[in-house]
Amino acid sequence: MDQNLHSLGLTEMATAIADGSITSVAATQACLDALDTTGRRFNAVVSLRHEQALEAADAADRARAKGHVLGPLHGVPMAHKDLFYRKGEISTGGTLIRKDFVAPVTATVIDRLDQAGAIDLGRLHMAEFAMSPTGYNIHHGHGLNPWSVDHCPGGSSSGSGIAVAARLIPAALGTDTGGSIRHPAAMCGVFGLKPTWGLVPTSGVMPLSHSLDVVGPMTRSPHDAAVLMDVMTARGSYYRTACAGPVKGLKLAVVGGPYRAQTRPDVEAALVEAAKVIARLGVTVCHTTGPDLALAHAGAHVVMTVEAATLHRHWLETRPDDYAPQVRARIEPGLAYAATRYVEALAMRADVTRDWLDQAMGDADFALIPALAQGVPTIAETTEGDPSAIAAAIARCTLSTRAINYLGLPSASILCGFDPSGLPIAFQLVGRPHSEGLILRMSGMYCQATAWNLRNPH
Repeated sequence: MDQNLHSLGLTEMATAIADGSITSVAATQACLDALDTTGRRFNAVVSLRHEQALEAADAADRARAKGHVLGPLHGVPMAHKDLFYRKGEISTGGTLIRKDFVAPVTATVIDRLDQAGAIDLGRLHMAEFAMSPTGYNIHHGHGLNPWSVDHCPGGSSSGSGIAVAARLIPAALGTDTGGSIRHPAAMCGVFGLKPTWGLVPTSGVMPLSHSLDVVGPMTRSPHDAAVLMDVMTARGSYYRTACAGPVKGLKLAVVGGPYRAQTRPDVEAALVEAAKVIARLGVTVCHTTGPDLALAHAGAHVVMTVEAATLHRHWLETRPDDYAPQVRARIEPGLAYAATRYVEALAMRADVTRDWLDQAMGDADFALIPALAQGVPTIAETTEGDPSAIAAAIARCTLSTRAINYLGLPSASILCGFDPSGLPIAFQLVGRPHSEGLILRMSGMYCQATAWNLRNPH
């Protein structure tokens, strides 16, 4: 990609196209070329819409020349996880079972990006049926982390994390059911926001667990994520405005207990330093002991597996061998749970959420917890050897993320340093329901103070 284009984030690219510094065609072609070369080398790409994208970019340039503005994303190229439907086009969901599935509708969020002027370049790598936190896909190969190809890029929104981190595209959409935006954001070193459950429309998006699934942005900066949140929620400039507010006087709870029991020393040091940076910004920092996570994790497991098994029952009966064993093993338990267990897991969510907020946050505005307590795992340790060791390595990836989906809370993964091997370290900033504006504001101030998010793997 042209070096000047390579360096532009979403907002910067939109501004450059709007003022005529670059054309949408040039930006689109550069991103397509990067995805076709570097993107395929990192196994981030499923399919690209070369002709359609360039036609749309040319139309965007002609509209701009006439003084017509399509929206805040006018002419900006993006690509997305391969489960966002576009009517009449194939969306595989990362699986052989859907390799020929033609979408009957366009996802609401994709339609809103279209209306805002974005250029859709195509579909990106993902874990099969969105069922892996590491980027594992037995059918299409493992996604590769641009910081180190021996390490996991995170999943299930693996291609989105890879492509944004490698500066192939300025932004992408992902989905998150147990951490599938935050895992690749943390492992690839980009900003990823999991919104409050129900805030962003999921219609026209391949489901995994409708009570847990959310759609969110993966970007180079919190401000870029705010732009996408405004578009996806159809809220004007609400989130962009929220980013501009002050943080002095806000309160952050640094959560200990189970969240820090397994934290690797270098990760712990980075989290401690992140809290100090936030304190220097005028935020009051307190320390809390988080609640036992067993109940939240159990509830999340029951809800996810039962809802996934319900969606997959026919395929599990008729095409069991077309699933990767790891994926099938995670879905099948949902067939065995009694209806009463499922209803109980749903019914106790409100109480578990209230207890988590009381114990982890107290009167604070947000909580700081690890994103990956043990750092970025290798592909080998999550795919090779003893099955119980593999399962343990995968479980460590979800320790700090999966409960947040069950609670329905918003959470962002924010880069806060690098380990001795040069791999990203990230923390999560968790907020109360519908506090995305505060999270984006705090995240933005932190990124400005540290500039970790400006580093890239090249």
